[in-house]
Amino acid sequence: MVGRFFRRTEDDTATTKRSVRGAPDKLGPLPREESQPLAAQPITPNEPADFVNERVELHRYLLDMINLSILDTMEKEELHNELRPFVRAYAKDHNFPLSAKELEKLIADISDEMLGLGPIEPLLADDTISDILIVGSGRVYIERFGIIEATKVRFKDEDHLMRIINKIVASVGRRIDESSPLVDARLADGSRVNVAVRPVAVDGPQVSIRKFSKKPYSLDRLVDANALARGMADLLAAAVEGKVSMIISGGTGSGKTTMLNALSAYIPHEERLVTIEDAAELQLQQPHVVRLETRPPTIDGRNEIRQGDLVKNALRMRPDRIIVGEVRGAEAFDMLQAMNTGHEGSMSTIHANSPRDALGRMEQMVGMAGMPMTQQAIRAQISSAVQVLLQLTRLRDGTRRVIAISEITGMEGEIVQLQDIMRFVRLGVDDHGKIIGEFRATGIRPSFLEDLETMGLRLNPDCFDPSKRL
Repeated sequence: MVGRFFRRTEDDTATTKRSVRGAPDKLGPLPREESQPLAAQPITPNEPADFVNERVELHRYLLDMINLSILDTMEKEELHNELRPFVRAYAKDHNFPLSAKELEKLIADISDEMLGLGPIEPLLADDTISDILIVGSGRVYIERFGIIEATKVRFKDEDHLMRIINKIVASVGRRIDESSPLVDARLADGSRVNVAVRPVAVDGPQVSIRKFSKKPYSLDRLVDANALARGMADLLAAAVEGKVSMIISGGTGSGKTTMLNALSAYIPHEERLVTIEDAAELQLQQPHVVRLETRPPTIDGRNEIRQGDLVKNALRMRPDRIIVGEVRGAEAFDMLQAMNTGHEGSMSTIHANSPRDALGRMEQMVGMAGMPMTQQAIRAQISSAVQVLLQLTRLRDGTRRVIAISEITGMEGEIVQLQDIMRFVRLGVDDHGKIIGEFRATGIRPSFLEDLETMGLRLNPDCFDPSKRL
């Protein structure tokens, strides 16, 4: 079995300890970077022995010895038995101060990495990492606390990376190859994955993974993180419970889906929800949720199911609310129709830099549906369907903020009237480059406030006092 699993030459009679110091002669010398593993860092008695960096180095070493073609055919226990003597010798050779229990955990971790998503498994397990960005087989970056940084993680070669990519996309019934080089997918925990491969990706496969927290963000957690003020959270929670239709707007990575998940917690549990997404990633907590997902076309270009098709179908499924992960095309028209025909409280996200830009984008997307409507008719549809626009921004220092809660109050001539209820005011930058600011009310009370009060949803009047900090 060892000969089938590890690519060793027949005359390799060196001891196990010697073998972990370099790859077999058949493989040739290791690259300089890989031939110099990191020394183990000293561990204090109270520090957990996770060896993240060393695990990466060990994983990279084993990849040079493993016959990858049979890896997926092995059972976990079988792989453990094959790895144990080599991991034990590697740990001894590099002075890892491991107990027997810690050694078994290290073997289990390495095995999970090999049977799972390979070298990025430790990154997926790290809750402080929000994004994993793979640039070809030789470079992997992460985003931690809003800052992008390089890692020591590497794939063996492009074939190894493609094996991991195919494992991801196949798990959600999709494919990726030269004829279909772009794909959206998701991991088992709901994390969002986007992949681009050759020929559109010139420098090799490009993978972007947007990780979701194992513990979904609530509005309280977002308030504690200073993403919005308590008064803002109270207003949004009441608006969601009171079936106020809402669009969440923002740029890439601004936290739109996280905010949508947090707001959905305030939807009453007796309501029936239908979610529509390209790759199902919403983490709704209600018991009665119907999840729909688009389907890309087959190789011959047939059988594609778009978001617009799913929105139309959702109207026949007796939903109380429809939640669209993101509107980006002609489905915007069907979404507005749903909001205008008895599905108040529906929500979606949209890419835009400001509330006014979001209105312009919705207008353009409704026009993409090809319906014979005038510009004024489209704007009238938007103003009657959407009540609140929530604008999020990722600031230069990496922090994410709700910078405006705006209300659509109707039409004046051909112009949609928009007024800010609350906003984030920037005051400057501190010595560490962090943006200083505060959340303020504008003094305008939303017109739907009376409707909320008739439902028993009352807000503190101080939330709308511009002289007080929220």
